[in-house]
Amino acid sequence: MLKAPTVSSLQKATQPKPANQNEVDRVYHQIREWLMDAVLPPGEFLSEPDLAQRCHTSRTPVREACMRLHQDRWLSRFPRKGFLVTPISVRDIVDLYQFRKLLECFTAETVAQSATTEQIAELRALLDVEDNPAADTAAMVQANEAFHLRLAAMAGNERVLDQLGLTLAFARRLDTLYMRVDRSWIAHHDLIKALEAHSGSLARQAMTAHLDHSQACLVKLFGSSIPRVK
Repeated sequence: MLKAPTVSSLQKATQPKPANQNEVDRVYHQIREWLMDAVLPPGEFLSEPDLAQRCHTSRTPVREACMRLHQDRWLSRFPRKGFLVTPISVRDIVDLYQFRKLLECFTAETVAQSATTEQIAELRALLDVEDNPAADTAAMVQANEAFHLRLAAMAGNERVLDQLGLTLAFARRLDTLYMRVDRSWIAHHDLIKALEAHSGSLARQAMTAHLDHSQACLVKLFGSSIPRVK
């Protein structure tokens, strides 16, 4: 005699199968990359079917990846509607750069006091692209991120490096959007000079000035509206 299905068995049968974690991770990193490069611009409403097609997957990994990106503050969630790429506000920019100053004034000062000639040469080489007027936006932004991360790595504090990596992901999007409107670039010459002088105080001052200048340019440009991808 056949047994009637229990309530618990019916619930299990109707629950969606969890997505493969490797697939969720892949989709998460792909969408995050699009967010950092402003391929998915601030203020854009995301379509799960569209993202699933672009990521060559089903909707379940997309939904789970978007939930993680919501927790990371890249996306805003609207129940029964979906996800929106979180718009950028002036407050976001100010908060980001205040936090960067806490982290990066420390890294600049620390490295200035201990950097070898070879390490400074390595940092300078990362910035060669700044002297190339033909360099494209992606090359400039990637070199900038690599420089700040390498400087943090040389400082030798893993917690600072981890936090800066998360913070620079958001800064990368701001830089990308900024350079689509204004091709001027805030170089690092004063910071390199302070590192070469092995002056911790000058390096701290140079980093502060660099970040304050960057923040001011971003607030001025994005204060009224954030440029969207055309």
